[in-house]
Amino acid sequence: MRVDHVSYAAEIDGLKATAQRLAKRLGVTPVDGGIHPRFGTRNIILPLADRRFVEVVEVLDHPASDKAPFGQAVRARSEVGGGWLGWVVSVEDLSEAEKRLGREAAVGSRRRPDGVELKWRQLGVKGLIADPQLPFYIQWDDESPHPSGGANSNVTISGLQIAGDPDRVCEWLGLPADQTSTVIDFTFVAPHGTPGLLAVTFDTPKGPVTI
Repeated sequence: MRVDHVSYAAEIDGLKATAQRLAKRLGVTPVDGGIHPRFGTRNIILPLADRRFVEVVEVLDHPASDKAPFGQAVRARSEVGGGWLGWVVSVEDLSEAEKRLGREAAVGSRRRPDGVELKWRQLGVKGLIADPQLPFYIQWDDESPHPSGGANSNVTISGLQIAGDPDRVCEWLGLPADQTSTVIDFTFVAPHGTPGLLAVTFDTPKGPVTI
């Protein structure tokens, strides 16, 4: 289990403007990720080093976005101005998490503008909606490329600041958050306040950047 990516809901000026603004701060080149037909969303990827990325995502005016938990989560975050939606951990096999949490994973896919299709299964978005400090799980299809693939970037995620309770996150993951990465610093604040991912710190060639 490892931190795979962080998701950022588009702000009031839309997906492209939000992604460009974040990409400029980090010094990376944004990549059009395409549409999630099952979730009613679309994204732009900011590829990072260490097989990680930032997903900037917006909801579409599509019935799927009203039914799919991920579409619901993106819409709710964007409607209050956008910002960090959550963090995501990848696993090689979701069956253990499905059994422990008593839930079935949802199938996801998207086709990039270059025609390449990405496929995965994800679990726990309803948990994220109910308690935004919690990450959701993703298992990439064995034949699917990772969104960070081919990235010419040495920008890395160095820290996550989370409003919440580390014991609750540990219960959800089955292990402490800091065991999902040896290079990311996890800081938990305001355990009795509104939970969620508050900030992400990146190491860039120009120094640390916190968003």
